Amino acid sequence: MAAAADFPAESIIEPSSFDVVVCGTGLPESVLAAACAAAGKTVLHVDPNDFYGSHFSSSVQPLSLPSFLRHSSDSSSSTPSSSSSDATSVPLQRRSSLYSDVEASGTPPSESEGRFAVDLVGPRLLYCADEAVDLLHRSGGGHHVEFKSVDLLYWDHGDLLPVPGSREDIFNAKLSDDAKVAVLDKCRLYRFVRLVKSHIAAMDEAEAGESSISEEDLDLPFIEFLKKQKLTPKMIGVVLYAIAMADYDQEDDHCCGKLLTTRDGIKAVALYVKSIERFVNAKGAFIYPMHGHGELPQAFCRFAAVKGALYVLRMPVIALLMDKEKQHYIGTRLASGQNIMCHHLILDPSYKIPSSESPSDASDSNSTRKVARGICITKKPVKPNSSNVVVVFPPKSLHQQQDATLRVLQLSSNVSVCPPEMYIAHLSIPCVDAYTGKLYINKAIEVLLGSETSNDSKGHLETTREDNNDVNQGLIWKCIYVQEITQGTPSTILSCPMPDEYLDYRNILQSTKKLFADVYPDEEFLPRNSAPQYADDDPDSPE
Repeated sequence: MAAAADFPAESIIEPSSFDVVVCGTGLPESVLAAACAAAGKTVLHVDPNDFYGSHFSSSVQPLSLPSFLRHSSDSSSSTPSSSSSDATSVPLQRRSSLYSDVEASGTPPSESEGRFAVDLVGPRLLYCADEAVDLLHRSGGGHHVEFKSVDLLYWDHGDLLPVPGSREDIFNAKLSDDAKVAVLDKCRLYRFVRLVKSHIAAMDEAEAGESSISEEDLDLPFIEFLKKQKLTPKMIGVVLYAIAMADYDQEDDHCCGKLLTTRDGIKAVALYVKSIERFVNAKGAFIYPMHGHGELPQAFCRFAAVKGALYVLRMPVIALLMDKEKQHYIGTRLASGQNIMCHHLILDPSYKIPSSESPSDASDSNSTRKVARGICITKKPVKPNSSNVVVVFPPKSLHQQQDATLRVLQLSSNVSVCPPEMYIAHLSIPCVDAYTGKLYINKAIEVLLGSETSNDSKGHLETTREDNNDVNQGLIWKCIYVQEITQGTPSTILSCPMPDEYLDYRNILQSTKKLFADVYPDEEFLPRNSAPQYADDDPDSPE
């Protein structure tokens, strides 16, 4: 954890002027603080909480999670508007709708039974070859975080199929009960993977003319291209939803703007293929941080602290300081009452930006984007002898009206998030409303873990399984809720994004890089030579 201080209200922070003030230690805010510090800017990084991570934390314990979700955003930071000879203060308010429809059932284990690390962003993973891993290496954060490999499973009509990645996996996979059909399917799948590799190699070498995939095919919907490769429907589903991680039904023509093109599908498959066996201690494409995703913001906070950033916990920003004459932002008032002058303010998404400081092109077009999330504690794994696995439920696999992919991440004690002989399962699905989102979450819990759910108006399913009493012995506790997805917005005051509905951090990091470029367009984002040097630096290690 980065060095920080808990300042009494009467304490004074010195100096009282910074280039950037960051409020909240979520991943986007922490990455931005690190990038600003690496660019030589002076940074004050504060957090209203007494822990690191904000909405990307792994610090909240199961017993207190429902209360945390219900009350994390409903407190208003207010202070009477006041003025001095040259500045006026404008109170900052907190959003009240980031989490909603919180329901919990069962009895969570007590602290005497062991410690838990519950991710607020789950299910979430890192590809071994994606930019998040690269940024950790560039910032030196990889020296403070250890990872474990995660296996990938695909739900197919009641069966959990291991998703093949390497050549060995493909030819060892059971794709069909018919031996001859299975051999043919494996050959076609392997041929497709080789095609992807050759296409990406050509792109990397700027020899697009030698690509095996035509421009006409690249503009096709990805599902149509896969059909041209003569893959079976089962294999098409595996490629679309488990390997390319498509979020919505790719056979639904009404999913306008949500259909993957072949161009984007190939990029997603290539990332998966590149991630397979990249690291010696991670056979698959995915890795998970020991102790939870809350370790990632702390890694970037450590980097920023090394570069001179000052950290203060339990210190909210309560007001903006506005220039009286020009009516633009010049500083920030902290909960201690101290005024801090700065050029830029970066806020976590629980804060509302006053309308006078909102960018003129900001819109509420994404206000209906939501993700339903579930967290379960169980005594049995989703599959015998499994430890850390992600399960992909493709569209329509749980319900005829299910138009989005649902994902489940099961974690065991070997990643230090729960006691031995227990498991944590994180579930999520993008949704338009709480009813349908929670309905699909409950259905996934039922088919994987068993769940006695009611058929009331809250969006539950009625269990009809005859063996439910036996299955239910594994499920100890569950909490289901709906999270609003907010986007990062640029201005003198930056608002960072909430955790999104995706499995990895690519979209969040892209948004974060854009916010940095909007503020400092002439500065490089976390340059490669900015990391502290370690004797054992190794770009091919995830640790």
